[in-house]
Amino acid sequence: MPNLTYHRDEPLSADEFIDVLNRSTLGERRPVDDRAAIEAMLANANLIVVARDAQAGGKLVGIARSVTDFAFCCYLSDLAVDDAYQRQGIGRELIRRTAAALGPKAKLILVAAPKAVDYYPRIGFTRHDSAWVLTMGDTLK
Repeated sequence: MPNLTYHRDEPLSADEFIDVLNRSTLGERRPVDDRAAIEAMLANANLIVVARDAQAGGKLVGIARSVTDFAFCCYLSDLAVDDAYQRQGIGRELIRRTAAALGPKAKLILVAAPKAVDYYPRIGFTRHDSAWVLTMGDTLK
């Protein structure tokens, strides 16, 4: 197992973020070719927890990027772990550290990537069937 270090809210470059997204399954569903969007995603998140491999020169191997009020809700928008580092508890630790930053009544909310839909129930998440999405550009009726 690598020598991992975890950090909260450290400066993170768009290149590092894009790289770890591409080394995980999440890169398929994120705008990795739109640098302005990636930079905005980093700039506007207010809770980011990362995992780095100290033996690999501090290489970013995982990230949990969230938007939260810290009291009522936290939307965990991105949970990405490098494919080569998966199944070592890194995602679970990133979630644990994200949750630890929240108040005792806050809820951690996420939308599972198709390849990860079975992961979240195994670690304690409860499925919620009444979430809704409106993509900007869609017509509000």
